[in-house]
Amino acid sequence: MLDRILNLVILATMLVSSVPIDAAQTRRSVDLLILGGTVVTMDANRRVLEDGGIAISAGRIVAIGPRVEIERGYQSQTTIDAKGKLITPGLINGHTHIPMVLFRGLADDLDLQDWLTKYIFPAEAKNVSEEFVRVGTRLGLAEMIRGGTTTYCDMYYFEDAIADETSKAGVRGVLGETVIDFPVADNKTNADAMAYVEKFVKRWQGNDLIVPAIAPHAPYTVSEEHLKAARAFSDRTGAPIVTHVSETKKELEDSLKAKNGSPVQYLERIGFLNDKVIAAHMVWPQGDDLETLKRRGVGVIHNPQSNMKLASGVAPVPKMLAEGLLVGLGTDGAASNNDLNIWEEMDTVAKLHKVFSGDPKIISALQAFELATIRGAQALHLDKEIGSLETGKRADLLLIERDSLNQTPMYNLYSDLVYATKANDVETVIINGRIVMRDCKLLTLDEPTIKKDASVFRERIIKSLTPPAGQ
Repeated sequence: MLDRILNLVILATMLVSSVPIDAAQTRRSVDLLILGGTVVTMDANRRVLEDGGIAISAGRIVAIGPRVEIERGYQSQTTIDAKGKLITPGLINGHTHIPMVLFRGLADDLDLQDWLTKYIFPAEAKNVSEEFVRVGTRLGLAEMIRGGTTTYCDMYYFEDAIADETSKAGVRGVLGETVIDFPVADNKTNADAMAYVEKFVKRWQGNDLIVPAIAPHAPYTVSEEHLKAARAFSDRTGAPIVTHVSETKKELEDSLKAKNGSPVQYLERIGFLNDKVIAAHMVWPQGDDLETLKRRGVGVIHNPQSNMKLASGVAPVPKMLAEGLLVGLGTDGAASNNDLNIWEEMDTVAKLHKVFSGDPKIISALQAFELATIRGAQALHLDKEIGSLETGKRADLLLIERDSLNQTPMYNLYSDLVYATKANDVETVIINGRIVMRDCKLLTLDEPTIKKDASVFRERIIKSLTPPAGQ
């Protein structure tokens, strides 16, 4: 009898102790778990997972699925309870000049040429320095993180400093050093600019967050020789090419006269276009321009609010989408927008094309959200890495509040995201598996100092543009 009792005690002890040991052995340790909430994957099937879960390790998504499955298979010392939240891919801003946030509101209600030549170029000549660029970049990064932008594509001066600040803040960027055929703040000649780009690209290639690029400004500000040199540099190094193409009707008319073809036709003729090119604006394509862009695999970035504000025109985005071009959304610089808010661009892209075409079905809420996520990633040639929440991709994602007044009540997920959700509904931002904002608190940037530094530059800019007394 005693032996029987002893055996039962031993068996019970073995059963009790074996359960947690076996369970622990089968659960993989990861860096971060996100459990609960509605996961908007934006994968090929556009799956939406209610009560989902995501496991993240070494900056990538290692598993995504129902919460109970993720809990069963993974464990982490850091877990975010996402119950009641939306979990979406991070937003992608496909075209910026990020330090120009320091010129926000400096010159408004002008056409592009007057805005550039009478206000922006003079202001840049007198104020842009590496310090200016760093202060402006930190301000722009803080604004974008708060609004849920996890990747942006930039072109400006001192881009190495922009890359440095972007990396420190933990944000992903395709960052292009501007090449332009007149002296600018960081490089006075094309030779200087190309030498700068060489060092810049060599320093940042292979970085987890930074994709260094060359950015010839536009066909009308860069000579044929220098455009060809930019293409050759890209071919040799693999660096993307960021540029402006067909932004205004004047640019088109000037190109037809001087180059005997549209900007796209000219760039195709000189062998510039390929699947490394990211072309901002494309408001005025002509003839077979769209077919050329598709055939060459060029990414096109639509900037609806900037184009509206400068009266540059309305890009034929519905036609681009119908013909299968790679199209994303951008804000342009905050000097011509006047913000870096992709939520507003989503709302605008749907409404602008409805009223312009007279067809309320022309761009749906789902398509608008695609332009800011997976389609935006395709336009930057990064869709294998970002743009959707899928196993193996970079862990760039947002947790969004669902019970704000402007989201109540909610009937349709994508309608709510595009037409009702605002930047301040973004609660937590994760980039490359790192939490850069949690519960609306920036973790990688000092917001009070950023605002103070920006105010100092405001005074400098005003003083630099004020004529001395008596003039």
